[in-house]
Amino acid sequence: MSPDELEARLRQIGAERYHNLHPFHHLLHGGALNRGQVQAWVLNRYCYQNAIPRKDAALISRIGDVDLRREWRRRIEDHDGSGPGEGGIERWLVLAEGVGLERDYVMSTHGALAATKFAVEAYVRFVRERPLLDAIASSLTELFAPTIHKERIAGLLKHYDFADDKSLSYFRKRLEQAPRDVKFGLAYVLREARSEAQQQGVIGALLFKTDVLWAQLDALHHAYVEPGNIPPGAFVPEDRAS
Repeated sequence: MSPDELEARLRQIGAERYHNLHPFHHLLHGGALNRGQVQAWVLNRYCYQNAIPRKDAALISRIGDVDLRREWRRRIEDHDGSGPGEGGIERWLVLAEGVGLERDYVMSTHGALAATKFAVEAYVRFVRERPLLDAIASSLTELFAPTIHKERIAGLLKHYDFADDKSLSYFRKRLEQAPRDVKFGLAYVLREARSEAQQQGVIGALLFKTDVLWAQLDALHHAYVEPGNIPPGAFVPEDRAS
């Protein structure tokens, strides 16, 4: 494929398989979830947010080119911050507190679904073990992230009383960061994926990443939208507690 054809194929994956299409997100953005269900989403999604710097650190450890390392290092700083009280993970914890969760409980991940943890760790392992080009390509779900962040900001502000500029600061900041990150990542992939095998690897990496995101929502929907499916040890919302 030419670079343009490869980019079109990657964008087609997002149009067909990105997790903004999942029924759980339709419920969330439409205001159809109760407080406990929103708490479950925030709690479980923290596992993914907290894994992103670990994933990126694993990727950086494999990069020999100093310019590429420098570029990728910024992603860790975006999430971890340059000091206490900064960064995307901190902003996610502010959201958690806004929906009524204890910060320490969220950070412990004790109440997160096992399926969430398995999906997240599969992503970290993928980036650590697969070819570097595939590992970088797996980040290209950022191509589609601004759309879901805009939908989320609008939907949460409209339907939930916890939503305000402070609690939604994570999503607003990602509207700035994600386009910058994906501009570099997409250019790298389109430049480096020249052979058929490399291009198929890139496509497979993006398919894998969309599956990781989708699987997390499948687990949430099964446990917290369908009745009676919360597994032992997982977070139990107040309205489900007995």
